[in-house]
Amino acid sequence: MPIDYFSDMSPACNHTTLNLESSTHADDAGFHRPTSQQRATGAGKRKQDTDGEFGGTFPAPLVLPGDDLSFDTRCPPQSLLSWVREKERNEVTPERNVVYLASSPDIKPEINFIHAWSNPQIKGATGRTIVSNKSTDVPSPNAKHVLEYLKAFYHGMNVKLLPAGLLHFTRWDDTDPKSSKAQANSNIPKYIGLTTLTETIGIRTRPSKDGVFKGQLNLDDLLDTVISILPDDGYALLMLVEHDIFEDEDDDFCCGRAYGGSRVAVISTARYNPSLDDRQDVEREHAWPASHCDAYMRECCGAPSKVKKAKLDASFSHQTPLNAAVSAHASLPTPQTPSQLSSLWLSRVCQTASHELGHCFGMDHCVYYACVMQATGSLAEDVRQPPYLCPVDLAKTLKATGANERQRYEALLTICGGLEDGGAGWFRAFKAWIVGRLRELKDGGEGLEKKTADLSTKPASKSKAGSKKAPIELSP
Repeated sequence: MPIDYFSDMSPACNHTTLNLESSTHADDAGFHRPTSQQRATGAGKRKQDTDGEFGGTFPAPLVLPGDDLSFDTRCPPQSLLSWVREKERNEVTPERNVVYLASSPDIKPEINFIHAWSNPQIKGATGRTIVSNKSTDVPSPNAKHVLEYLKAFYHGMNVKLLPAGLLHFTRWDDTDPKSSKAQANSNIPKYIGLTTLTETIGIRTRPSKDGVFKGQLNLDDLLDTVISILPDDGYALLMLVEHDIFEDEDDDFCCGRAYGGSRVAVISTARYNPSLDDRQDVEREHAWPASHCDAYMRECCGAPSKVKKAKLDASFSHQTPLNAAVSAHASLPTPQTPSQLSSLWLSRVCQTASHELGHCFGMDHCVYYACVMQATGSLAEDVRQPPYLCPVDLAKTLKATGANERQRYEALLTICGGLEDGGAGWFRAFKAWIVGRLRELKDGGEGLEKKTADLSTKPASKSKAGSKKAPIELSP
């Protein structure tokens, strides 16, 4: 019987007003967003091509208290031109043009006890463990679904699953193994082995520092393994791991990392388990796209919630992509069933997978817009960020993959339409956003790939910062 941690939580916010700018905390933190001219130049676009760019499609980064950009306010922007000129960036070539996805390694019987490490240990009021992933009956993300999403996201690339059976966890030493039950109840070993076709590599382990999982695996060791198995025709390789991971001794945990220059990445699905949302202060009601709700942003910043509502700017329509996404998000109840929670879990993994692979394509963290390539400072911030690429990072991706903008959106539309059947609002919201964006491209003529300026030209000069746009008011 699934345990619902949010049965007493009903939507209390109608998201009637959306804020397209960064929060009031951004100014306090010292974050200064690139100007509209700088954003246009960053995307390789001419000034006259920015006139129809609506904030209702690509709003500013939120920069709420605790967000990564509220600490790293001087994070430098990476323009399309900077990305093109980046010496360490790896080009896609005819000989190296496949993005590989590796599912979580198999587990050999002699080390079967580490299966339990991927089940979260959630404590009740008495301190006793009352639930794990197994008892919630929420299916973990299917690697094939992640693969289909990445095929659409990186449309134009050949995206494949690494053949099954190439990776498996095994014992690291030759001592007589304890029974799985005895080992599971004893101190965890210092190492386990990760076996490839040619060698077994030692993976450091440790108990989870915050007690959420029994054991964790070292991220650097996993990345070293992935580097060693990158196929000759592989442009990049991303490995999924179902266990919790850590990067160094100071970390409680981490969710993933890419070595962009080495074209490899590893992400863990463990912390994205919805059964941990309450413990980790992960907001569902105001996850993207509702994270741009003005009332929510003000509450996060401690600003007064009652403000005079501005008139709806005539240049904005109720059919803007962001509005459509919020309406789709609000049309579904808070996920509660195993199917809905599994779909929610999958959406989070898809988003992080697309982000980490972006680093393999040479993209730095984004500061221009709310964007899937933004850095994140917490799991709470993670779910507030959008799944789409902003105009700057989309321009980089289209150049790297050779894809057509409309065809890429249409591929994403198809996959989101198929995955929304699970009941999670994320896929439905992203689908609605894509429909709105395709409508804009149709109404506005040529897509981004036709508006990109000659990268050999001198970048435009910086312009003075413009005034902030008023929030959008939605129909009740």
